[in-house]
Parts: sequence; structure tokens; C-alpha cells
Amino acid sequence: MESGTGLISDKQSAPQSAHSGQSDRSFRWPISRIQALLDLPFADLLYQAQTIHRQHHEANAVQLSTLLSVKTGGCSEDCAYCPQAARYHTGVQNQAMLSREEVVAAASRAKQSGATRFCMGAAWRGPKQRDIECMAEMIAAVKALGMETCATLGILKPGQAAQLKQAGLDYYNHNLDTAPEFYDEIITTRHYQDRLETLQEVRNADINVCCGGIVGMGESRAARAGLIAQLANLDPYPESVPINYLVQVEGTPLYGTPKLDPFEFIRTIAAARITMPKAMVRLSAGRQEMPEAVQALCFLAGANSIFYGEKLLTTGNPEADDDMALFEKLGLHAL
Repeated sequence: MESGTGLISDKQSAPQSAHSGQSDRSFRWPISRIQALLDLPFADLLYQAQTIHRQHHEANAVQLSTLLSVKTGGCSEDCAYCPQAARYHTGVQNQAMLSREEVVAAASRAKQSGATRFCMGAAWRGPKQRDIECMAEMIAAVKALGMETCATLGILKPGQAAQLKQAGLDYYNHNLDTAPEFYDEIITTRHYQDRLETLQEVRNADINVCCGGIVGMGESRAARAGLIAQLANLDPYPESVPINYLVQVEGTPLYGTPKLDPFEFIRTIAAARITMPKAMVRLSAGRQEMPEAVQALCFLAGANSIFYGEKLLTTGNPEADDDMALFEKLGLHAL
């Protein structure tokens, strides 16, 4: 910490991932240091976050991404937040893989609306080879529109990331979801290490990493600090960090969980900005439930990317016109 300013320096290099059980001293961002950030007076925390944000990003610019579910429902995993898990009764209808033509049409609409990145998500544990081949065709077609491409397809086997890279994939999303200590409360069908290994496959293929988590799942502030520590201590930290506010869907185990105070969500955004200064920090799921004032404070805390469009996989999202109206009120513009 720099003397006299209270601002965090970004001069240290980050080690690899912070695994549970290792000493705080091993990492650039020990959990205790992030907890101290989260415990700051609210105005002091936002001041630090906004100052660091302006050092690395255009102050009033927001990147727009659109997310499309290219294969919906029927997932074998037991993620407690997810309405696409086959074992939960949420009313989500299974949908087979969309055609390349359907995906390109959706990407074209997104581009016309101002989105610069198009993200494609599929509900399964991980893709089979035939799925990778289908996704490669979609990625190449979206890339040909002049958009950045992103995919979230679950656990990748060795060699699959390289195939996606060859097709033109710019970003791969694979969230850590929460801290290792809280992970077993949310998911039992895959291990934390599985997620870290997929992220390494993505890095090895020279694809940008999109990796964040979900808050509001009943975790403690310490667990939120643990999630940020895991992300910030990846080597390098993710280029894109989506922070999701839990959208509670009836039929999932987390339905009825006490809602997280919005100020805790804003604090998490600020901690992400301070610890990962150059990353695009994205307001992701849950924005539809956030008042405009809460979203404005998230932008002040360093968020500079949103998912843009009426739907995120299976849950709602603010209308594009509403987002543009909010941008106008705040003096923000799209990158």
C-alpha cells in the first residue's frame, strides 16, 4: 500500500492460483488483505476502486456483451443455483443445439444493437468432440461478423481449447463460482480443481480467460474475499471478470436464500477492480433486479462491462433501451 494515499499498487507480479490451505503469505492478494478491503468504510473503498479504474480504463466507457444459450437444459451437474440442471424441476425446457444459421442471426442482431462481444453458452458437463466441431463452425461464423467471440461450454478435455482457438475463439468463460471453502455447499458433481485445470487448458491455448463468480448464495463476506483472492491470484488474472448476483429460480436448492444486501455486492465489485486493475469487470446476472442507483454505484466501483440484451441463458436481463436510458443519465457510452 502506498504511503499517504491508501491506494493499492499494481507493481507486484501474481503467482498462479491460490489453492485452499496454503499460507496467505504465498500470494500477492492474501484473503486477509481482501477482507480488509471489504471492511473499509464504503466511501473509502469506492474512492480506491474508482481511482484505480481511471488509471487503467476510459472512465465512462462500458463494454457490451450479448449471451446466447446455444444448447439449453438437461445438464447432469448439480449446481445449486442453476435452473438448467436436469435433476431440478424449474420449468426450463430442454433445447437441442441451435443451428449455425440461428446463432449467426442472433449475433447479427446483437451487433446491430451495439454489442461488441458475442458469448455462446451450452448446458452440459463438458463438450464431446462432435460438440466442439459444431461450436467451431459457430465461432468462425460469428468471428466473420467482426465481433469478439466467447464460449462457455463446461470442462474442456486436453486439446479441445486448441480447436476452439483455431476456430477463432477470443474468450472462454469458466467461472469459479465461489471460494473453495464454500464450494461443496453449492456443487458436488465437479471439483474446484476441475475448474482450475480447464482454465489452464484455456491459457495454454492462448485464449483470453473470462472467469468470475456468483454472490448472494448464502456465503459469508470471508467467502466473497476468498473468491476474489482465487481470481486475483491466477497467473495472470482473468482478462474478463463477470460478477453475478444470484438470480433465484424456483425449483433450485438456493431458491429462498436470504438476499444479499446490495452494498455487499457493490463492495465485491470494488474489490475485484482493485485486485484486478486491468480486467474488464462485468455486471452479469441479476441486473434486472437491481435499481438504477445500485447499478450506478457498481459503475462507480469499477464495473465497465455488462451483458446486454433481454435474456441471459434462461434468466431475464434489462431491455436494451433501458440500458441506453441509464447510460444517458450517467453520461456513460458503449465501447
